[in-house]
Amino acid sequence: MKPIIETHELTKTYGNFTAVYRLNLHIRKGTVYGFLGPNGAGKSTTMKMFLGLVRPTVGTFTIDGMAYPRDRMEILRRTGSLIEEPSFYGNLTGRENLDLIRRILGLKPSAVDDALELTGLTRFGDRPAKKYSLGMKQRLGLAGALIGRPPLLILDEPTNGLDPVGIHEIRTLIRSLPEKIGCTVLVSSHLLPEIELMADDVGILNRGHLLFEGSMEELRETAAMKGLPSDNLEETFLALVDEDNRKRRPM
Repeated sequence: MKPIIETHELTKTYGNFTAVYRLNLHIRKGTVYGFLGPNGAGKSTTMKMFLGLVRPTVGTFTIDGMAYPRDRMEILRRTGSLIEEPSFYGNLTGRENLDLIRRILGLKPSAVDDALELTGLTRFGDRPAKKYSLGMKQRLGLAGALIGRPPLLILDEPTNGLDPVGIHEIRTLIRSLPEKIGCTVLVSSHLLPEIELMADDVGILNRGHLLFEGSMEELRETAAMKGLPSDNLEETFLALVDEDNRKRRPM
């Protein structure tokens, strides 16, 4: 099956700094793909390129058979995203906030109820957004990203700042999306145990370079062959990044 996201030598530079270097990703349709890397590795820059917020310096990418920049507007219509902390009109209800998004996208009124149901917010839809807990605000942000059931969802640190209960709720929701609505999820997070529980495949980025891409089982096998820790994702991730940093360190 052709990947829903495929990049070809995707590169982004800012002056003398290279944020992303010759990136070749292959994200399978109908999966949760964990996008991992230290701060400054290039994850957010890559996601912003997919959303047309940052223009690639070199290279190309396709999303669900559509090419950037030719099909930029259609890509945006078919992609839900939550890149930064969600923002709402506090005096409007959750339902009213979602209805604004629905109108902009030209969707049917029923899309609001569907998004509330998907994210477990139906009971709270008529509550002002300013009275939502942090976890509920995060779910409302996800509801806005999921309205209209897009085939692709891009999430950057969706559990940031949440307590363990909130983290569990968001993880369970994300894990359910491929089966429930056929949605592919690209998600970045620093909470590696959470990625280990929710992701089918992972891509590990360091200093703009892709160190690994594949299934969790393939990652364990690759780490074991290199003599690196392979029992849990966090130890494997740290070992791969440390190995790469040593290779790039000036002699």
